[in-house]
Amino acid sequence: MIKLQGVCKSYGDEVTIGPVDLEIPRGGVTALVGPNGAGKSTLLTMMGRLLKPDAGSIEIGGHGVGTTPSKELARVVSILRQENHFITRLTVRQLVGFGRFPHTKGRLKPEDEEHVSRAIDFVDMHGLEHRYLDELSGGQRQRAYVAMVLAQDTEYLLLDEPLNNLDLRHSVQMMKHLKRAADELGRTIVIVVHDINFAGHYADRICAMKDGRIVEFGPADDVMTRDTLTRVFDTPVQMVEGPNGKLAVYY
Repeated sequence: MIKLQGVCKSYGDEVTIGPVDLEIPRGGVTALVGPNGAGKSTLLTMMGRLLKPDAGSIEIGGHGVGTTPSKELARVVSILRQENHFITRLTVRQLVGFGRFPHTKGRLKPEDEEHVSRAIDFVDMHGLEHRYLDELSGGQRQRAYVAMVLAQDTEYLLLDEPLNNLDLRHSVQMMKHLKRAADELGRTIVIVVHDINFAGHYADRICAMKDGRIVEFGPADDVMTRDTLTRVFDTPVQMVEGPNGKLAVYY
């Protein structure tokens, strides 16, 4: 479980985030959705201890995010940020190998190489594993970074906009990969995603945010309603029945 109690983050004199109280159960995919500036990425970053909250506490899998030693926490939770800029020229396999650092400190053993190979295969990049990152498209690089997080082999994965730079086909494939990781590998995955219909179709739970607060949290079908989405996004939303469930249509 991921548990947040009274979490706040202020910028200047204005409280931008919180107070947030939230409990995300183990397992499945939870999507953080909301308009730009809602606080989705900031909240995820605080969960991953890349940003310190001004108040409140966060626990992941029973570990206090603010108090657990970094080495120990890195075996429990992994995080992918929006900004991924490696200056050093790396191959896909070398990049994914960095995901094993909390376990190996850079000295990969045969079992670590197996983790790397499985993560590369999981995102369908086996044929590209020896290509350099600067030879790949933006979407291919994004899949490589997700593979790096998967290779870390943590129960909890925090992914900030994993669909960045992906076209429609690869976005669908990525969401299927993440759903499989949750269902088949038992991972607990929290993602920030902009497309509400991707969240509604692939996520088990949706946490809708606005102005630094949680507006609604629950099973995806319960949050995917006209009233909730209209209130969250400040624009009229109509729900229609698609071939695979509800779809939000903006007008």
